[in-house]
Amino acid sequence: MTTMYYEKDANLDALTGKKVAIIGYGNQGRSHAANLADSGVDVIVGARSGKSWDEAAAAGHTVMSVADAAAAADAVMILLPDEFQKDIYDAEIAPGMTTGKALFFAHGFNIVFKQIVPPADVDVIMIAPKGPGFLVRETYLEGKGVPALIAVEQDATGNALEIGKAYGKALGATRGGLLTTTFREETETDLFGEQAVLCGGASELIIAGFDTLVKAGYQPEIAYFECLHELKLITDLIQNHGISGMWTFVSNTAEYGGLSRRKRLITDATRAEMTKILGEIQSGEFADEWLKENAAGRPNFNRMEEEERELKIEKVGRELRKMMSWLQK
Repeated sequence: MTTMYYEKDANLDALTGKKVAIIGYGNQGRSHAANLADSGVDVIVGARSGKSWDEAAAAGHTVMSVADAAAAADAVMILLPDEFQKDIYDAEIAPGMTTGKALFFAHGFNIVFKQIVPPADVDVIMIAPKGPGFLVRETYLEGKGVPALIAVEQDATGNALEIGKAYGKALGATRGGLLTTTFREETETDLFGEQAVLCGGASELIIAGFDTLVKAGYQPEIAYFECLHELKLITDLIQNHGISGMWTFVSNTAEYGGLSRRKRLITDATRAEMTKILGEIQSGEFADEWLKENAAGRPNFNRMEEEERELKIEKVGRELRKMMSWLQK
């Protein structure tokens, strides 16, 4: 059964007297470090010399090498890209993970697919905000919070859940709610959502719609507006009101056309392919493929990125967006 934790359910005392190391000072790392520090947590940032180190220091944080930060901290949050975590953990973080410490993740990829195998005497916890780093910071400053997922993979101290809830409270997530899950559930659903719907499915649908209109002789600029630009309006309505609520904000013609035609696009064959994609995630096939791709220097990844940049819809979009001053912020 799903459990939700809010402000009243979490106590910052679980982090009192403890140092928390943030490893990875990107969009999430900056927000985690700032929110925790503003909540009174003793934060240190583990970084390499260069831009990240300078930015963290300029923000007022104590900055150390990754190895020194992991050794000095009582809790370590890894906010590095999935594909880099194993090597950095093995070389620089693992030696500092001594008995009784807590190891945090914001995504379960490396634990679920056994790239990182923590020692048995440390807590392994997930706090995964359901929003980008800038929003985690903005909502915190507004006195609100982005909801997050919480999971305990390993409870070595008997206090892992309380430490996790304290981290979530310091981050501001308990203002929105901490939803309990498992590392496996978070990882498999996250990968599936990215591949089948949010990133893969949605982008391919946009490209297919654009190409259909252009092939039929319509102006590419008009096709761009109808198949890509206006999508934000619809996704915002869905996020704010749900799918059924979205229909109340569009025309009756749009609602009838959408409801009567959508199953001709997302067919039983499409749903079967979604099930196949999920199976590849669950079996570890996708993780193995992605890790091998990185080990080989990303030849397919780089080729697909370059092909995407050269699509007609992208070339048209780059020119049209120059007209939209509000997008240049």
